[in-house]
Amino acid sequence: MPATNRKAQKKGRDTAVQGTNDSSVVSKVSAAAQGYFKDAFLQHFVYKVARRAPLINRGYYVRWKAVDHCVRKFLQITEKCPERQILSLGAGFDSLYFRLRGDGALSGAVVFEVDFPDVSQRKAALITSNITLRGMIDSQSPSLTGPVYVSSSQYRLLGVDVREESKVEEALRVAGLDWAAPTLILSEVVLTYMETQWSDAIIGWAAKLLPQSLFVMYEQIHPHDPFGQIMQEHFQKLNSTLHALQQYPDTAAQRHRFLDKGWEECVCLDMNNFLFGLVPEEERCRLESLEPFDEYEEWHQKCSHYFILTASRGSLIAQALLPRAPESPVPSVGPSWSTTALSVRTTPVCVEGLGMASVSVRPGWVLLTGGSSRGGRGAAIRLLLREQEGWRSVSVEPSADIGVRLYHTVTPIPGVGAVVFGGRSSPLNPVRSLFKMTFSLCGAPGALESGGQDAPKLCMEEMMCTGSPPPPRWRHSATLTRHRGREFVFVFGGKNQSGAVLGDGYFLSVDQQHWTEIPVEGVAPEARHSHSACSYKGGGVVFGGLSRAGVPLGDTVILTPTERGFCWERIDVRPPPVPRYSHCAHVSGEKLVVVGGVWLHSDGVPGVVVINITTCSSMEYSLDTTSVPWPLMLHSFCSEVTDSEDPELLLIGGGGNCFSFGTHWNPQPVTVDLKLMLG
Repeated sequence: MPATNRKAQKKGRDTAVQGTNDSSVVSKVSAAAQGYFKDAFLQHFVYKVARRAPLINRGYYVRWKAVDHCVRKFLQITEKCPERQILSLGAGFDSLYFRLRGDGALSGAVVFEVDFPDVSQRKAALITSNITLRGMIDSQSPSLTGPVYVSSSQYRLLGVDVREESKVEEALRVAGLDWAAPTLILSEVVLTYMETQWSDAIIGWAAKLLPQSLFVMYEQIHPHDPFGQIMQEHFQKLNSTLHALQQYPDTAAQRHRFLDKGWEECVCLDMNNFLFGLVPEEERCRLESLEPFDEYEEWHQKCSHYFILTASRGSLIAQALLPRAPESPVPSVGPSWSTTALSVRTTPVCVEGLGMASVSVRPGWVLLTGGSSRGGRGAAIRLLLREQEGWRSVSVEPSADIGVRLYHTVTPIPGVGAVVFGGRSSPLNPVRSLFKMTFSLCGAPGALESGGQDAPKLCMEEMMCTGSPPPPRWRHSATLTRHRGREFVFVFGGKNQSGAVLGDGYFLSVDQQHWTEIPVEGVAPEARHSHSACSYKGGGVVFGGLSRAGVPLGDTVILTPTERGFCWERIDVRPPPVPRYSHCAHVSGEKLVVVGGVWLHSDGVPGVVVINITTCSSMEYSLDTTSVPWPLMLHSFCSEVTDSEDPELLLIGGGGNCFSFGTHWNPQPVTVDLKLMLG
């Protein structure tokens, strides 16, 4: 390739990387404006304020919190040093200096910021033209040509390409950096945009020249799972490839990277570990109260794909390292993997959706209700039919509109139909109506199965129940149970519009349409949502979910029928399954089959865990998705076990809003072969 073309491509990539600064500062301003953190100076670095989605605000909050934690720790342990420095690489429009100066936290400290000349020149212009920012700088000798665009007693803004080692070193020397003084080097999603030869050189250069230093880095990890694939594709489309991910895909690799480049100690935590280990529960509760929120799966996945790293040189600076194993309410349980991987195959029908509910109408017939898709919320009711050629989707016309519903339940009642309960249209609008669904489908079944065009009709009847109904909720469970020869739908857990996580239970007599009080003994499971509950021997079996503290659960609790009513009994499963939520589950004989979901463990993504209720044992199975040509995200989906000689799981819908990287929808249902697992 001619040299001129290579230069043009390099300039294009550099411009794209600089563009990530503009997007990032707008997102930080949005989070600050909604009260996630306090920063009165960020707003002066944007031309127009835009409110981001709650998920984006949370993502930038945890980034800000992690960096702030590390910077404050460094300033704390060096407070008695006569000189100390912060060197921010690729600082962009960050307001760190102004915020720390405003807090009175920079005694004896100087902040050096380095970025592309174009970025630093724009930042210098913003500072000199803004009375608030200008007032935070005691004296300045700006240069129009650089490399030092702003110079004051505690703040130096440099315009240099950080990849050009000799130029950076010379510019810092001119700006007055003291190579022997305690120094914090900060890199927030900067080095990963460079080819690894350049980023490795910077890490080694800093270790060599700064003998008393702390390197703080915030970047991405886990490129190969579904979320990671979508994350990579997003940055590639922006012409801002994440280069470090291939060579350093996880926290262990990043730690070894720094140790190999001359750093004495290194600690690297993913953001879930940071959030639960170093952010107090009171602060996490405050976070929950700031905005209506219902994207827990995407939140935890975002946190599992970013890390905060500290590496040190010098005995004093080592005191500023992150703790290696911070105390956390998240159990440190690893999966007990089987050597067998379960085969996953796609089906030749296009159905997508998040938060749908499914119910098996008859063998080979699966009804889908609610959810959201590319077309919006309140997706049309669909019927999936299994034929010789595979699955086919048919539109169904209900006799009554059940409204927009996400994260609701549809509980099958033999001989009656099904009960539709709960759900939401938005995190502030739970659905209050309750429907009985009967399967007197108008139109001949034979015509459907032979490809007839007559749309079947589904009879929907709103239930006007007596008794004391449960408060509105979603992400709950609703399970068919039996008491004294009668059938009851048992509603348990979920969350409501106030953000509360629920732990109550209610019994609905379907034939009498009455909410009935039935005694339940034993220690009830802790409050949770996004769990599973399956019918089991007249009672039910509850597994997993997300607790009030926002921690995934991995317990298995049986609701056993008694003479008086029911009794809760927790079983001690060994090895313990990895805690998870937003999964699906089914009972097959004495086995509870749990598929998909979200966990906080760093070892891959959940596949299928089989829990033997009788022997209290478990085994995790990975999913072989090599034949699936797109990232398979198994949360916010629904599933059914197909009735056939060769049992399969049919997984329908799923996906999610992958932070700022775009929304992913699983475009087709897939099947999981259960023969090997169930014997």
